[in-house]
Amino acid sequence: MSYSDLMSALLLMFALFLMVNILNNQKSMEEKDKVIEELIGVKSKIIQELNTAFSDSDLQMEVDPHTGAIRFSSGVFFDYNSSGISDAGKQHLQEFIPQYINVLLSDQFRDHVSQVIVEGHTDNEGTYIYNLELSQNRSLSVVKEIFSDEFTAFQNKEELRKIITSNGRSFNEPILNENGEINPDKSRRVEFKFRLKDEELIDEIEQMVKTKHE
Repeated sequence: MSYSDLMSALLLMFALFLMVNILNNQKSMEEKDKVIEELIGVKSKIIQELNTAFSDSDLQMEVDPHTGAIRFSSGVFFDYNSSGISDAGKQHLQEFIPQYINVLLSDQFRDHVSQVIVEGHTDNEGTYIYNLELSQNRSLSVVKEIFSDEFTAFQNKEELRKIITSNGRSFNEPILNENGEINPDKSRRVEFKFRLKDEELIDEIEQMVKTKHE
């Protein structure tokens, strides 16, 4: 085989290799896009079901239209600077949790939900560590109350035990007024969040969309 023939054969092999890689990458991207589309669709359906479930509720709560996070003012559950749930707070949980879990762990969504997160948040008064401890204690108090013997039995309680967790965020994620200043009343809050399996893919696409619009 001449040198020119050898080079032609190598170039042909390289071209074929490059084409195969391009096709494989295209297929991988198409599969990834399909998964992301499905997951975003599931999240949208869950948010819609949550809004429907609580449309006639008197509970003092907000449903984030983008993430599905449900936000309660800390005053609903706790007295100022306290991590002990008030009687009124316990009643709120009795009304909220059964409906909330009934949506998340319904036959329609249970295979998609990987985690339920209770998050405590504070204002910026006091030190970071003090508020971190307060926010952690508050979120843990909520979870302990849900699984206490006094709490009303509800469907999927044992399944919830396997996927629920509690976090304290201190004042890392404050709620701001329109002028950019921290709103202390709104910043003191408890949030209920859910994560879907392969949620990282959704985070990536939402960040891409956010960056595109900035």
